[in-house]
This record gives sequence, structure tokens and C-alpha cells, in this order.
Amino acid sequence: MNPDPLSQPTRVSRSQKPPKLREVRFEDHPQIAALASKFELYVESYPGWAHLWTNNPAYREIKDKFPMGWVLDTGEGAISGYLGNVPMNYELDGNRLLAATTRAWVVDTPYRSYSPLLLGTYFQQRNVDLFLSTTVNSQSEPAYRIFEGIPVPQGAWDRTLFWITHYQGFMESFLRQKGGAMAKPLSYPLGAGVFLRDQLTRIRLPANRREVTVLPCASFDDRFEVFWAVLRKKKSNLLLAVRSQEVLDWHFKFALQQNAAWIYIVESNSGLVAYSVFLRHDYPQIGLARMRLADFQCLEQELAPDLLMAMLQAAMNRCRQESIHMLELLGVAPELEKTLERASPHRRPLSSWLYFYKAGYPSLAERLKNSAVWEPSLFDGDSSL
Repeated sequence: MNPDPLSQPTRVSRSQKPPKLREVRFEDHPQIAALASKFELYVESYPGWAHLWTNNPAYREIKDKFPMGWVLDTGEGAISGYLGNVPMNYELDGNRLLAATTRAWVVDTPYRSYSPLLLGTYFQQRNVDLFLSTTVNSQSEPAYRIFEGIPVPQGAWDRTLFWITHYQGFMESFLRQKGGAMAKPLSYPLGAGVFLRDQLTRIRLPANRREVTVLPCASFDDRFEVFWAVLRKKKSNLLLAVRSQEVLDWHFKFALQQNAAWIYIVESNSGLVAYSVFLRHDYPQIGLARMRLADFQCLEQELAPDLLMAMLQAAMNRCRQESIHMLELLGVAPELEKTLERASPHRRPLSSWLYFYKAGYPSLAERLKNSAVWEPSLFDGDSSL
């Protein structure tokens, strides 16, 4: 979910009253959705939006003490700004942490000077252990830094790796983004050219050396609860979002219902060994169909590279079958990027570092300075909600 593309502050005219900051209410949804739409930001229909809190296991534990976010109310119920606030449970060193992630920061143009009021209120929450924002852009990054947000110290969050899985469709969307008037007819010869170039450089994922059998999975069943019980012990030294069956169900519920999420698993005789979730992240303004790796977890670290490669191959094959234009990875760790080099991925720079955090107290801040504590992914924050 992209935050508001904040521009330079705009002065409020003298005839306008300063907006009042208040907590979000469920009945605010129509105006929030209208405001977001004005700036080409996506906000879910009411059932999906309310689901972020009403069915959220972390929210149910603390709902009387945790605001759903804040709005700028300009009077008579008119809303000129919004910042969502979604709780998520994390674990580190056997301790449970409450994290808060931002969601859809948007402010109407005449009230842009009040934007920091929303973000400042978010960072002032006293019952939060960790603040996470995984969709920071170039316009909002300075504001996060003012409030002492820190770039996550693991993974590359200022670029992506990707593979083209439908060359004509990819080139058409690329040309459309560049403003080409002949995007569709030109996409055929240009797409063919890029395809031939990729073939010459042998674009493919590393061979499935372990003969891994990757299976699609329709839902998060009881096997995932058992998997989580083992995973939390094996990775107790890492900052890890809770991935119980209940949380996974909540996190990906609407994406699965809309066939916008794919689950893949690898099993052994004793149960799940690894799983991955791929999520649609289209760019409808230019007609780009895109799949992203949202989460990958493996119980055996030495097997992780091979199992991930096998799952990427399964997802790539499905992208081709369903005419999805590209498969993309964000926040790739350096050691994994070296492995992926053999597959000659394309690269795309981003306008800013996407993932910022801030610890709620000094001892946690000191612990999180160590990059080895982190294993960040698009499961964090609101990137895959």
C-alpha cells in the first residue's frame, strides 16, 4: 500500500479553519476511500478495510487501547487527512513485541502543512514496542527521518530484482508508462527483442539440485500451526512477525479469496519444511500485471536457497500460464542476491528506501542495530496486507 505522495507543504487559506485531529471510526471509511482515490491511492472496500482490525488477532487483544489511526476532521464530518495504524505481533528472544505499522498516509492538498501531525501522533504511541513503515516513498522519507525513523539494516530496499514472464505485455506497460502513443503495436517487436536477449544470456533459475517437489496449497491449514511452533524456536534470535495459522489466515484472507495470492509448500515425512506466498501487486495505471514474493519461511537454513529457487520456478511457470508480466523480489538479502545472480535477473531502482523502523525503548533500539537480528520481508508492515 503506497503512502500519500506528499508534495511541498501548501498554506491553508485564512478562511479555512484548522482541522481537528481525532481517532478513526469505522463510519469514516467512505470519506477515507474518496480522499485516497483523489490521489490514485488504493483503499479497500469496507469489508476488507474493517478486516484489518476486526479480525486482526493482535488488535483483538488490545482494541480498547489501540487506535485504528487518525483523521484530520475539517468540520461537519469532512475528512482532509488520514493515517491508518495497524497492530502486528512480533517475537524476539522469546519475548512478544507489539508493532504498529502505518497504512495509507494521505492528506488533501490545502491541508498538507498538517501532515506531520498525523505521523507525529503515530510515533507518540506509548504502548507500542516497534514502529514499522514498509511503503515509504521519496516524498515521505524526509518526514520519517525527522521523527527518527531508521532504514532497516538488512536487505536491499531501494531496488528490486525481477524476471519478465510475458514479454509483449511487459513492454506494452513499459511503453505506456513512458507515454508512448504506439505502446501496443511497438510492444510486439520490442518484446521479442528483449525475449531473445534474455535467451542469449540464459535467463533461468538455478537447477533444482535437490529434486524438490513444490506443491500448491489452497489455504493455511493445521500444518501451518505446527510449522509456526517449530519456526519460532529455530528463529528465536531473529525479529520475526508472528505467523500462526490464525495470523496467516487474517493476513492473506482477501487476497486468497480474489485469487491474488498463491501459496506453495515443500513437505517431508514429518510435515511442512518450507512455504512461500506470492501476491499480486499490479500497476493498473499502465496495465502491468505483477507478482511479488510476499513471504518465504524454511525450517532448515541450509536448504533454504534450494527450496526458494524451486518455489520461484513454480511461481514463474504459473505467471507464464496466466499471462502475468513479471515476477518481482524486494528487500533481497546480499547472500541470496549472489545466488540469484546465476539467473541473470533484471533490476529496477526505487525512488527511496522503502522500509523504516523505530524502536519504542532504548534496549530494543540497541538490539535492532545488529543487522543479524533482522530477516525482513514484505510480510512486515502493510506491504502485503
